[in-house]
Amino acid sequence: MEGGNSPNLQLQQLPLATAAVSVQPHTDSFSYKENLIGALLAIFGHLVISIALNLQKYSHIRLAGSKDPRAYFKTKTWWCGLFLLVLGELGVFSSYAFAPLSLIVPLSAVSVIASAIIGIIFIKEKWKPKDFLRRYVLSFVGCGLAIVGTYLLITFGPNSHEKMTGENITRHLVSWPFLLYMLVEIIVFCLLLYFYKEKNANYIVVILLLVALLGSMTVVTVKAVAGMIVVSIQGNLQLDYPIFYIMLVCMIATAIFQATFLAQASQLYDSSQIASVGYILSTTVAITAGATFYLDFTGEDVLHICMFAFGCLIAFLGVFLITRNRKKSVPFEPYISMDAMPGMLNMHDKGIAVQPDLKASFSYGALENNDNMPEIYTPATLPIVQEQHGSKGVSTPPYRVLEHSKKE
Repeated sequence: MEGGNSPNLQLQQLPLATAAVSVQPHTDSFSYKENLIGALLAIFGHLVISIALNLQKYSHIRLAGSKDPRAYFKTKTWWCGLFLLVLGELGVFSSYAFAPLSLIVPLSAVSVIASAIIGIIFIKEKWKPKDFLRRYVLSFVGCGLAIVGTYLLITFGPNSHEKMTGENITRHLVSWPFLLYMLVEIIVFCLLLYFYKEKNANYIVVILLLVALLGSMTVVTVKAVAGMIVVSIQGNLQLDYPIFYIMLVCMIATAIFQATFLAQASQLYDSSQIASVGYILSTTVAITAGATFYLDFTGEDVLHICMFAFGCLIAFLGVFLITRNRKKSVPFEPYISMDAMPGMLNMHDKGIAVQPDLKASFSYGALENNDNMPEIYTPATLPIVQEQHGSKGVSTPPYRVLEHSKKE
């Protein structure tokens, strides 16, 4: 009896196995489609953000000599940049709901690529043909490497997908890998904060590592909030779960502290250094957080993981070359601005040439921009000659100012 029933059992199980196999390719193709949608949204968002920031920069450059510090509020260019900035941030925010976190985070290299190209074309940075290769060859090589790295990231990125429901996020939040990761991150963050605040360790790596640790929690919470909003729009309401509001508060808090540390770093170091080092550290820490919290690389083969890591390294190198070739701006500071003193007359008051205006061609002690000025207009120093006091009680000044003239 058992031998006669076994063929029937095999025949009954065959259609079920076939049906299971036919469902798997559909699921894979759908997940790759979600990856593509998320990647395109992230690329679009970072590209629009770069255009927006350059529009606002262009507006500030055109109004650099204005006496009104808020004159850019009255320009359409600045408001257009603000609108595009909000649109780009929405695109990046929504991309986290479709693709894995480890795939979206490295795509911020698109912003660096776009800024490098727009800075040459749109802002019209001046360069001579003979200096083109010397100044911009590294930028174009870096852009090429970053594009290749972005292609590898999209092609070999993780393909893990799950619905961002309240139950799933709560399960990930209390899992032992993430709890262990959070313990290590809190210890490292406290140590770095102690050295930064108490020991004055104002190194760029220390500050940007603080930013990266906070940023890793920001992107984890952003994906949770964006995913739960998308699931709610699809019909399965998730906004009544307390975990949604916990993630929302953590997202806002970590973003604010992250911006605070970034502002402190921008006061100490050049923006190109912050862009390259910050991108490398933030991407590395964020991928680690995504792999720990959302288990992005679960089920991925070794080849895909290695090619994904290789794409990250190429993108890191490209961003480093782009930012390394940027010309550092050296701010000019006049020695003394007599025009800023209250009650001091300037050359515009009733035509009396008493003291040059700060915003005019001259300033006391130095010129605001004396790169192309002839020698006759360069600031003159006033030599001071010490004299001994008189011995017969006659009060004499302790110094004598000599006249100084330049040959025209």
